[in-house]
Amino acid sequence: MSTLINIEVVYATPALQKLIALKVNTGTTAEQAIIQSGILDFFPEIDLSSSKIGIFSKACKPDTVLREKDRVEIYRALLADPKEIRRQRAMEGRVTKKGGAA
Repeated sequence: MSTLINIEVVYATPALQKLIALKVNTGTTAEQAIIQSGILDFFPEIDLSSSKIGIFSKACKPDTVLREKDRVEIYRALLADPKEIRRQRAMEGRVTKKGGAA
């Protein structure tokens, strides 16, 4: 007899966020939970074969077995490299400081 555990599956776009709470059997994997949650019906653009997933902001594999109260997160691809954005901001700050000191 399987025991049920409570988990959540989440995904967000800039315009919409969806959190689905559900009960799954112990031994359910992250990928199985995503499919069971029905979130793919809300966001047909999600491609599980290429999307990164995680549990509470820590990357995990699709075959990771879930535990009670885990939150499975589906991540979107980054549009820009965060390191490059920080570099650009730092350079803009230097230019502004040099311009203000003259």
